[in-house]
Amino acid sequence: WILIVGFLLVVVGCRHQEYKFMEGKIYGTYYSISYESVLNYDTVIIKEMERVNYSLSMFNPRSVIAKINREESDRVDSLFVRMFIQAQKVYDATEGAFDITVAPLSNAWGFGFKNERLPSAEKVDSLLQYIGMDKLTLNGMRLIKAIGGVQLDASSIAKGLGVDLVADFLDKKGVKNYMVDIGGEIRVRGISSKKRAWRIGIDKPVDDVSASTRELQAVVAIEKGALATSGNYRNFYVVDGKKYAHTINPKTGYPVQRDILSSSVYAPTCMEADAYATAFMVIGKEKAQKIIEKDTELEACFVYLDDKGKQGVWMSDGFKKLIVSE
Repeated sequence: WILIVGFLLVVVGCRHQEYKFMEGKIYGTYYSISYESVLNYDTVIIKEMERVNYSLSMFNPRSVIAKINREESDRVDSLFVRMFIQAQKVYDATEGAFDITVAPLSNAWGFGFKNERLPSAEKVDSLLQYIGMDKLTLNGMRLIKAIGGVQLDASSIAKGLGVDLVADFLDKKGVKNYMVDIGGEIRVRGISSKKRAWRIGIDKPVDDVSASTRELQAVVAIEKGALATSGNYRNFYVVDGKKYAHTINPKTGYPVQRDILSSSVYAPTCMEADAYATAFMVIGKEKAQKIIEKDTELEACFVYLDDKGKQGVWMSDGFKKLIVSE
């Protein structure tokens, strides 16, 4: 038995590390994950991603957030707490530009769990009373609402959390090289199978709901950290020649009409990158630049329209260092 066990240990120790690749659909989008490991973790990775659906999906009637929105429960779980703490941080840093209480507005404009569209000005005004994370208090594992009617939409941070859950799992398993991509929200570590830093393309903000055509604005090379891009060129609709996009300004109640066309943010975690990318779409280029300058852990790239309607690109100094030519 000693000889057999010893032989098996030698065989396992000599097994070659190889990159495994998995892809599929989750959260209404697609994921692709690559990691270098002797062991196959695909089944556990899927379970890690599914945890977000059970906690934060507005579209899963049995999720924690769905029950809170229906005011059937005020109980939360550990994933909700993790999301809420990060959301509160970005809410404070952006003076309310990032706000998970936008669910009533998302529904009214047709981007939530209700099939509505084009609300009247009176309805938008009436919904603003339910908007604001200052109306929420997390007390242990209970979420207290200051007023009834407050509903939550975590879609602008939940994908990032899903990415982080997978990355954290791979870190715990000692995986040194991986890339986790869920709907364009990405976190990486180490190098790719090509023995170089992971290459990630940033799309040009070209209106295309079907995402059938893709042009790259830039390519970055990253060995650690997360990248998320937010824009209004995928999820939108047009009525009478006017475009209505999914990013809602929680201050005004209306879809964003700012100078930033796409916002790409590099951060330590994907939750941070995801949330800030959305917030910067809301506050615009000038205010976003000031936040980037203050926070040493954030870098960003904005594709924007100037005063003359011409497209421009702004990058923080740290983001410029990530750019590579392919």
